[in-house]
Amino acid sequence: MCGIAGILSLDNHKEIKRELLEDMVLIQAHRGPDEFGLFMDEGIGLSHARLSIIDLSTGGQPMADTSEKIWCVFNGEIYNYVELKPELERRGYQFNTTSDTEVLINQFIEKGPDSFNTLNGQFAAAFWDCRSKRLTLVRDRLGIRPLYYTVADGQLIFASEIKSILLHPAVDRKIDKRALDEIFTLWSVLPPKTVFEGIYEIPPGCYLTVEDGDVRVNKYWEPEFPENGGEDNRTLSALVDELKDLLIDSTKIRLRADVPVGAYLSGGIDSSAITAFVKNYTPNSLNTFSVTFEDKNYDERTHQLELADYLGTEHKTINCSYKSIAEMFPEVIWHTEKPILRTAPTPLMLLSGLVRDNNIKVVLTGEGADEFLGGYDIFKEAKIRRFWAVNPDSEWRPRLLERLYPWLKMSPSRTKFYLQTFYRPGIDNPEIPQFSHIPRWSTTSKIKMFYNDSMRKGLADFNPVSDFIESLPAGFDRWSYLGKAQFIEIQTLLSAYLLSSQGDRVAAANSIEGRYPFLDHRIVEFASKIPPKYKIRGLVEKYILREVVRGLIPENLRKRIKRPYMAPDAVSFLSMDHPEYIDKYFSNDFITKSELFKPLPVEKLKEKLSGLPSERIGFKDNMSFVGILSTMIFMDRFILNFSKFSSDKIEKWRSKGIKFQVRGENEHRRKHSTAYN
Repeated sequence: MCGIAGILSLDNHKEIKRELLEDMVLIQAHRGPDEFGLFMDEGIGLSHARLSIIDLSTGGQPMADTSEKIWCVFNGEIYNYVELKPELERRGYQFNTTSDTEVLINQFIEKGPDSFNTLNGQFAAAFWDCRSKRLTLVRDRLGIRPLYYTVADGQLIFASEIKSILLHPAVDRKIDKRALDEIFTLWSVLPPKTVFEGIYEIPPGCYLTVEDGDVRVNKYWEPEFPENGGEDNRTLSALVDELKDLLIDSTKIRLRADVPVGAYLSGGIDSSAITAFVKNYTPNSLNTFSVTFEDKNYDERTHQLELADYLGTEHKTINCSYKSIAEMFPEVIWHTEKPILRTAPTPLMLLSGLVRDNNIKVVLTGEGADEFLGGYDIFKEAKIRRFWAVNPDSEWRPRLLERLYPWLKMSPSRTKFYLQTFYRPGIDNPEIPQFSHIPRWSTTSKIKMFYNDSMRKGLADFNPVSDFIESLPAGFDRWSYLGKAQFIEIQTLLSAYLLSSQGDRVAAANSIEGRYPFLDHRIVEFASKIPPKYKIRGLVEKYILREVVRGLIPENLRKRIKRPYMAPDAVSFLSMDHPEYIDKYFSNDFITKSELFKPLPVEKLKEKLSGLPSERIGFKDNMSFVGILSTMIFMDRFILNFSKFSSDKIEKWRSKGIKFQVRGENEHRRKHSTAYN
């Protein structure tokens, strides 16, 4: 995990300033505080902040191949570099380091963009070809590592984080209101858009090339599912064996590092499985880390400690209070670089700080199992709602939803009202593409009632759901109900929210690299072909994974029904001693200045929720409060006062006396000109 940045002059005439390149990595130096490097040549500048994990002594960047034909800055890990290197050596490639970066460079020279499908890893990289003057930017299949770009004043500017791009004097800082509307519907912005006008995200599984001023984006990979009924028809036992073998190998290769590797332990089956694989199939000792909650409605420490004791890990926890969430939240938004709807990333930032304080740089974590093995409640909801749709007037079919959520056991009249208002929308048309996600998106969209008139008018002809449906791949309508729901969840939530706001960003904030065994592309492609009946059996989620870990974890944990990871939301900010910034951001003046929301309804929302316990605040109000608050913090830090916040961050790192190692300057190039003839 590192930070990369660069500037390419599209007409080769714009000067590229070294100080700007330095600032572009210093503002994201949290991503890689161990070493800093620059490459500068005519019309191009690359900069890098390194978190040293593999080849600590000679793996510095920017790095080139031995002929200095291709220069690269790279953020991430190539786990199969050990297997790729011998074949490259047989083909005559030479190596000066033991790093995965040099393997990546030579694999790119050998195969060009075709090399990306040979990589097993998480990566965002830039390759500069000194002879053809071609820049290539690439992002891993599932978008684990971020990469953004824009074109301004004749230059293409790119970086791991948007704040680096915003430092360029030609880049405007404007919020894209349509993108914000997507967040307030889908929870995320659909790439290539970002919440900033004119700044783009390279979508997962895509690469960008720039040659002779021409900028093109191409796709090299996308998740897909077989037609309904065309899944892998082998026995459950055979599928369990293959999934187990893949998961063990995926976990093993993600332990490749020249520093210790730890693991998150949430108490759920996903992180439990990974921890069990490490303890049972590798010689590694393991440090595990968990977050606990002061609010018992969210706390899972009993299950976390039981598994840590069972597996004998060195376990540490950090307790998260309402106060710690409120204090950390503005910094979370600085790192997410966009508004969010829940506080859930905040405890994870505290957790990554605990990992850092214990001198661990790398952690294994369980993201991806829910998406690809059928773990989310939204998938079970879709199954029940489809069953309900066969007889929409049934009184008992919708009551199956009560089995998913014990807290729905209220009076019969209230239960019926809840089921009808929350889950019934779309029940008359179960074949529409977005059927599985209608309840969530409908609830999230309630925040739009706070829009001011100008915002409403500007979005009158925009429908985020329609835009998303138009982007669905050919053949989507022939997939199983579960395949459709999984694809939507992957495209709207996995990369753009879970792996970003709850993953890369809050880990990188504390210079921690997260690794995801369940997101190995071999597992993703295999899992997509598993029949739905083995993912959700009855209403038991991730059934096949439960079979994989039989005998590896305590039986009560293996059978435990998934509890979604959540954190206290609005209640964290509205105690008697709430932080001062709440009054600032919910003031009439600041809300009006944002030009997004109506001040009076926002004030009434704050008054309504003040003093209520967490269990008395519903999803709609929680998302509205956190969504508005995070948007106001975003407006302050990125739109209205970015210069102040960015200067403070850069000065903090410059005050440490950081030195940049400069590689590939023009004089150096001239001395080695034979390499380019």
